[in-house]
Amino acid sequence: MSLTISNPVRFPERNRREVPLTLSRDQVMQIAELAKLDLTEAEIETYGGQLSAILDYFQRLQQLDTSDIPPTASVLPLESVMRDDVLRPSLKREQALANAPDAIEGQFRVNAVLED
Repeated sequence: MSLTISNPVRFPERNRREVPLTLSRDQVMQIAELAKLDLTEAEIETYGGQLSAILDYFQRLQQLDTSDIPPTASVLPLESVMRDDVLRPSLKREQALANAPDAIEGQFRVNAVLED
């Protein structure tokens, strides 16, 4: 299965003197179609402004000099959040069942959740 896009959204080429980018109504409609959204006229207006603001912010970010910053997948140091799997004493059966609303033969008793 392949996806064919007729009239793909085109964005202006990047240059050093960035001009605020405003998406046209047709571009907003194309994005909505790709996202399978059925937008009202008010939503087209609202989302067009919001998407344009996001793209404008990305243009501002592209102006930053990041040549001295090494590529990274995360800004946080890599560390394991998992504890060691160590055998430890557990609760005795009587302690585990002490606060159970109902117990039978050393097991929790619960109401059936499946219908017949």
